[in-house]
Amino acid sequence: MLKGAISALVLPFKNGHIDEEAYREFIEWQIEQGIDGLVPCGTTGESATLSHEEHEKAIRICIEQAKKRVPVIAGCGSNNTAEAVRLTQFAKSAGADAALLISPYYNKPTQEGIFLHYQAVSREVSFPFLVYNVPGRTGSNVTAETMARMYHQIPDMIGVKEATGNLVQISNMLEKTDENFILLSGDDSTVLATLALGGKGTISVTSNVMPKKVHELCEAWEKGNANEAKRLHYYLEPLNRAMFVETNPIPVKTALFLMGKMSAEFRLPLCDMREATLAVLKKIMQDMKLI
Repeated sequence: MLKGAISALVLPFKNGHIDEEAYREFIEWQIEQGIDGLVPCGTTGESATLSHEEHEKAIRICIEQAKKRVPVIAGCGSNNTAEAVRLTQFAKSAGADAALLISPYYNKPTQEGIFLHYQAVSREVSFPFLVYNVPGRTGSNVTAETMARMYHQIPDMIGVKEATGNLVQISNMLEKTDENFILLSGDDSTVLATLALGGKGTISVTSNVMPKKVHELCEAWEKGNANEAKRLHYYLEPLNRAMFVETNPIPVKTALFLMGKMSAEFRLPLCDMREATLAVLKKIMQDMKLI
């Protein structure tokens, strides 16, 4: 089962291309630090700016480097259902463990359209997938009712990366499904609250920078050590906030650059951090002894 701290991986670039050496070293460091799973080609991996060839390359590298030591949930989403099918077919053939499929963005489909999108992917490719629900990016919310309908009617739908931070909606989703439904927080500040409601873990931005601590938070809760989980939650909160002082993944990639893990090269329309927010990020990282 997918659970615990799963990193939505940052993708390093060098001179306009994927920096394969830095990417492999970063994946290896994540695993050494105790991460519970990896997501290549999510929002944090700048997937919206990748060519089809680059998208497949980033997934393939991650699967090869992970060597089945941790699950790989390949980002395969698109607002074009046919493209989501193609990417999911590739992820399955490449040896991923599951797919992460964003709810169609820009189109703003109805709840019925959202259901039919995921149903169509499942009919074309028999492969486990998680819904990625992030209304701030897509312009539409997948309601608890639609989520439960998909879970009960689409065999391959195993759970959700729920990035609304809406604890009422999270509670409603868990109420309408069952104990096998994999609800993962997609909002770093609500990981502990999500676990308390019955979530299984998180697909995290912060764990790119502190994989061990995010893993320990999830592990503490699973082992029944609520006080330790709460301590780690508050310890991580300054960094959680810092990861979103500008649009993700600008702060997290900049943080990894400051740590010497990769370059701070972005693809337009993403760009370097402003001096004011960079100063905020540096101060928090210095306080936490990350740099």
